[in-house]
Amino acid sequence: MHFKKALIMLLLLVIMPLNIYAYSSYIYAGGETVGIKVNSTGILVVGTYEVDKTNKVSLQVGDIIKTIDNKNIKSSTDFIEAIKGKSVVSVGYIRGNKEYKADLNIILENGIYKSGLYVKDSITGIGTLTYIDPKTRLFGALGHEIIEKTTGKLFNSNSGSIFESTITGITMSSKGIPGSKNARYYTDSVLGSVFENTNKGIFGNYTGNLPNKKLYKVASFDEIKVGKAKILTVLDGTKVEEFDITIEKINKSDIKNILFHISDEKLLKKTGGIVQGMSGSPIIQDDKIIGAVTHVIIDNPVKGYGVYIGSMLEEAEN
Repeated sequence: MHFKKALIMLLLLVIMPLNIYAYSSYIYAGGETVGIKVNSTGILVVGTYEVDKTNKVSLQVGDIIKTIDNKNIKSSTDFIEAIKGKSVVSVGYIRGNKEYKADLNIILENGIYKSGLYVKDSITGIGTLTYIDPKTRLFGALGHEIIEKTTGKLFNSNSGSIFESTITGITMSSKGIPGSKNARYYTDSVLGSVFENTNKGIFGNYTGNLPNKKLYKVASFDEIKVGKAKILTVLDGTKVEEFDITIEKINKSDIKNILFHISDEKLLKKTGGIVQGMSGSPIIQDDKIIGAVTHVIIDNPVKGYGVYIGSMLEEAEN
């Protein structure tokens, strides 16, 4: 009897997975604004239109086109080239998690081949770099997913780039209206390659020169406390500055782990609160990196949420 109990316990120990992560104990805190481009895993259908009353399109918004006539399609240019000179093509696409095929009629009108589909192969924008791991050279940014506006869903991506960027101005936040950082980014100054877009941020390999600045210890979740902290972000040009915040609440069970408000008068005067483009700004407390800014509370833009840094570091390695 005792032997059987011991055997069961041993089996449980053997089959339970152990999550072992390789991220460094000390990492570079970001704060720099970066340009971001993420590519779709296929060609995303973002709309349909009528080209002929007899030509009904079976594809829907949110479908991901993978092939046309059994040839892989990786860009909108590929799509346009694949339908040229055709009256009908066979489209392989994904809806949900299932693969389908459908015939798509093509109509030539005024020298233009029309499919009845609006498609997208990438999304561009700006955000804030959260961290670089000096050992693995993995980076994390944003702290939340990139959403495709038409579908309202996570933009499926396993490739992309981040670029150098400069802040040119700020549109202030006000109650009910989130503001934004205005920026230019430079596609010829690539800092890294993106391999993942998740609900905890975008992640990739940092290919630029490692920064010549301080490394911050990664805090354990239990070290985060209510009270004073700082965020690192850019308001003008490329200069990363520190700004005071106050952490109000900590929640371990939610991706919105940290509730805080901005207490820095200089930041409030410049931005009115949290603005778009600030997502990913590192949160520092007691000289440790504890998380990243992720969301603004629209009705009160002085307040916002952050995600725990350990969750981002683990996500990058999954």
